[in-house]
Amino acid sequence: MEKITQVHGITREDLFNAFQRLEDKINNLQAANRKPKKHSVKELAQNCGVAELTVRNWITDGKVKAERIGRRIFISEEEFQKALSEVKSIKYKR
Repeated sequence: MEKITQVHGITREDLFNAFQRLEDKINNLQAANRKPKKHSVKELAQNCGVAELTVRNWITDGKVKAERIGRRIFISEEEFQKALSEVKSIKYKR
């Protein structure tokens, strides 16, 4: 048996638009609550296939922005992607 719900006083398009606005608001709230992913020096070194010292040198040289939390160093995903493109362009300019 199929359940049918009738809504009076609103068109199908208006109802669809109302649900679309609600979905957009939910997506915006979820996007606002996401925290940027942070990686340790070791994780980035493994992902890039370089030594940890190389990543630390990038940080020291100012090519990658990092933040220290306690004794550990973390790099945000966004900053690393930006810096990685800059490091690649520097590498091939030689």
